[in-house]
Amino acid sequence: MTRTGSILLLALCAYLLTGCTANTTPGANSNSAAANTNSSANANASAPKPVAVAPTVDLLLSMDKQANEAFLKGDAKYFEGFLSDKFVMGNGGMRGDKAATLKMVSDSKCSVKDGWSLEDPQMSTVDADTVVISYKGTFDGTCAGPDGKQMKMPSPIRGATIYIREGEKWKGAWHDETPIIDTKNPPKARPAMPPAKDQKVPAGDANTDALVKLETAGWEAWKANDAAKLGALLSNKLAGVNMEGICMGTKADVLKYWTEMKCDVKSVSVTDGVASAFSPTVEILTFKGTAVGTCNGNKLGPAHGTSVYVKEGNDWKLAFTFEEAGS
Repeated sequence: MTRTGSILLLALCAYLLTGCTANTTPGANSNSAAANTNSSANANASAPKPVAVAPTVDLLLSMDKQANEAFLKGDAKYFEGFLSDKFVMGNGGMRGDKAATLKMVSDSKCSVKDGWSLEDPQMSTVDADTVVISYKGTFDGTCAGPDGKQMKMPSPIRGATIYIREGEKWKGAWHDETPIIDTKNPPKARPAMPPAKDQKVPAGDANTDALVKLETAGWEAWKANDAAKLGALLSNKLAGVNMEGICMGTKADVLKYWTEMKCDVKSVSVTDGVASAFSPTVEILTFKGTAVGTCNGNKLGPAHGTSVYVKEGNDWKLAFTFEEAGS
């Protein structure tokens, strides 16, 4: 496993609105109070509703910082109105929903020194109503793990959060993180996360099988080092975070990382897939991917993955990928 605990760094605070004020014109019968009331009501009904403005990377990072402060205080109430009901929490391969995340925040019981930081923000766009921010987080402290025991917070980490536009607000729809690994001096062993109590695997939506099939096709193309087949499965908006905690900001970056490894892979598989929709054209798939073989001289093991797919025309394309080492 790549993590010693699940640290929620969700960007969910300052909301910007664009408002509209309806102007009404008195009707011909200006003495009729009812006519004026109806005219005003009709104008208000036809006025466009406020819509959340397009986010900036600075805004999203500031929102993450304020939400992180609430998490460190165990303030679950802060998140109740700011998380989408569609929210998915990545947790070392254990997928959590909004209710489970609120409980996790309440139970976090953190003790962290001042001076923690979020920096190096990178923003990518899935579509007009779905954006992702990733960043480096540095902490010195402990939080309660799934078994209630205090665990040292992993640091530094690469965190990522997906936001979806819901009317006049941007709401958190997914979050996960992975330790940033020094590839020149990797850790000899990674401590396993204690199992969560009563962990239940949710059922995926009707598109789960199709997305697992797409994901498997991507793994097969990677195994064959077939850049052309890989590229055909990817959105031009693709960005991601790899298992070393490195941010890959473009499709070209991701393809380079996937195709320049010196790998000898015998087989690949994608299991435990669970998909859910953020919108009719954006779905998230969490899964376990397994590759048997070696890359760059190192034995491969299972990975926990999150893939965000966007529908472009009639095809689903990979628009964001997040990987963390599994067990």
